[in-house]
Amino acid sequence: MNSLLLTNGRIIDPAQGLDLIGDLLIVDGKVASVGPRSKDWDGSDRLDAAGLVVCPGLIDSHVHLREPGQSAKETIATGTMAAARGGFTSVLCMPNTSPPIENAGTVALIHERAAREGVVNVFISGTITRNIAGEELAPIGSLKRAGVVAITDDGHCVQNHELMRRALEYVRMFGLPVLDHCQDYTLVTDGVMHEGYWSCLLGLRGWPAAGEEVIVARNILLAELTGAHVHCQHLSSAGSVRLLREAKRRSVPISGEACPHHFTLTDAAVAGSEFFWSTDGKELAMQFSDDQALPSWPPYDTNFKMNPPLRSAQDRAAILDGVVDGTLEIIGSDHAPHCNYEKEVEFDYAPFGITGLETELALSLMQFYHTKRLSLMELIRRFTVAPARLLGLSKGTLAVGADADVTVFDPESQWVFRREESASKSQNSPFYGWPLKGKAVATIVGGRIIWHERKATVRDPILCERSNVS
Repeated sequence: MNSLLLTNGRIIDPAQGLDLIGDLLIVDGKVASVGPRSKDWDGSDRLDAAGLVVCPGLIDSHVHLREPGQSAKETIATGTMAAARGGFTSVLCMPNTSPPIENAGTVALIHERAAREGVVNVFISGTITRNIAGEELAPIGSLKRAGVVAITDDGHCVQNHELMRRALEYVRMFGLPVLDHCQDYTLVTDGVMHEGYWSCLLGLRGWPAAGEEVIVARNILLAELTGAHVHCQHLSSAGSVRLLREAKRRSVPISGEACPHHFTLTDAAVAGSEFFWSTDGKELAMQFSDDQALPSWPPYDTNFKMNPPLRSAQDRAAILDGVVDGTLEIIGSDHAPHCNYEKEVEFDYAPFGITGLETELALSLMQFYHTKRLSLMELIRRFTVAPARLLGLSKGTLAVGADADVTVFDPESQWVFRREESASKSQNSPFYGWPLKGKAVATIVGGRIIWHERKATVRDPILCERSNVS
């Protein structure tokens, strides 16, 4: 019998409404007991969690692991280790790989590789359409039988409304959620940043907020028509939040997701740090300790290019409000690694996307918990209960008998995100050099400590003492 005892931690489990100081016992990969210490726990390996938060393993519902076909950017091994360092025990990988995840064979390949090389749970999404081309439905039934937990054409958006309607009608038979990247190509055209003051000043082609909001409105109408659940990915505009909020009041089966870069940064960041901090950074600057210098970056830094783009200060405020009031139920990273040479080009030609698994928790704590917008209970809910419910996973809880996926983090830890310390294979993050507050200390998957901040990579329990507690 393998056992692990986490002692004296602040145990927070939104699924059970649990918030207490106590011990968590794990036996043979399952949660065995939560609460006051018992003499029955003698002999367990022990990890002291005094002063730390112990919660259900965090789930990221929007991650690009790039395998198969794009392993120069990321692999299942490096991507899942980045997830572990960020405190995530489960990730949902997106299907815009090469080839796309559109058949049972590709699903089986990822399952096999994740079992052999991954250090966290890897769940898989399949495509809505063949080759992510938006023209013909993928074999959704066989994808479901192969083990996908959602379907999406992420990175692309189905433009044909009739085809999207048929996809929603079809998935109802299989109980799968549809995750949609909301982008109207005819409105967005070749935009590379938010259409507004800064795009005009910098001479960059604009990506209007309406290009997202039109598809959000489409999804609301089709969800209402078909009764199928649609999840709008990485929302970025105030209009999208407003539309979603109104639809949820009418009990339309629709949900939304926010990404840390959209509720932390604005489009002023593309103009460089001098403009960003002088126009929109006062609140952010206040969150850093006095002895840590603010980061700096030049204008046209392609690490601030993502899809959807960074938007205005008003849009950022609306995303924050949407997470706080539950309109946006889930926080996801949209971890999108790219090779250095791909990003080291003119802004117009660089690919969209940034890495995010290792900074996601800290940025969320800074924007919600440390600003008193959300309690730890409510913030953790957006990383555990909400994504588990959306994807139909038996995860996100510390109930007795549940899988022992556990995240241990210090909400007060101050640190700087450094390029050389990242586990990701790619380095396209805008947050290198940022002073952050809040950090994962240990990540436990199936009762095994797979990462601890005092040792970069582990597969067996470490830094644990034999318990002699009676």
